[in-house]
Amino acid sequence: MLNHIEGLLVEKSPTHIVIDCNGLGFFLNISLNTYSKLPKSNEKVKLLTHISTNQNDFSQTAFGFIDESERNIFTQLISVSGVGPGAARMFLSTYDPLELTQHIINENVAALKSVKGIGEKTAQRIIVDLRGKFGKTDLHPNFSTLSNNKTKEEALSALVMLGFVKNVAEKVVDKSISQLGNNASVEDIIKNSLKSL
Repeated sequence: MLNHIEGLLVEKSPTHIVIDCNGLGFFLNISLNTYSKLPKSNEKVKLLTHISTNQNDFSQTAFGFIDESERNIFTQLISVSGVGPGAARMFLSTYDPLELTQHIINENVAALKSVKGIGEKTAQRIIVDLRGKFGKTDLHPNFSTLSNNKTKEEALSALVMLGFVKNVAEKVVDKSISQLGNNASVEDIIKNSLKSL
């Protein structure tokens, strides 16, 4: 299985990129989330990958992801009946992984339905199938009492999505905020917390 591609970014658009790796050009479909974080063309880049096979004609489509959190939620989404790779990419072009995970945990059907091509039944199926995979079933009521600090909530949500136990992650996030200060970014809190987990 192809895990990642690293090379020169020779073509870049909001929907796809081409990476030159030792003379081979790899075409990868991407989300707007990944596109917004890419360097300029003709710079070195490394993207994680997922190869999707169409069961009707056995054609393959390659997708690229800027980080593991995006690839993880993409693979979780396509595991839901009725959600294909195109729809999963549309989700990640509408919301970043943190926002999308939050909508699923909070059972926000309206937010999921706002994605092009997603109806109410599919949105509800996504919530039923995936909510438990991002933390314990009692995560939703606890989120409202964690803190008024949105940065803390986003950092904790990301760590839970990455597979860490919520109670452990929350203590580490609190410690990171005390070390870095209340104005620390979500990214800095996550990076600092990962060192202790």
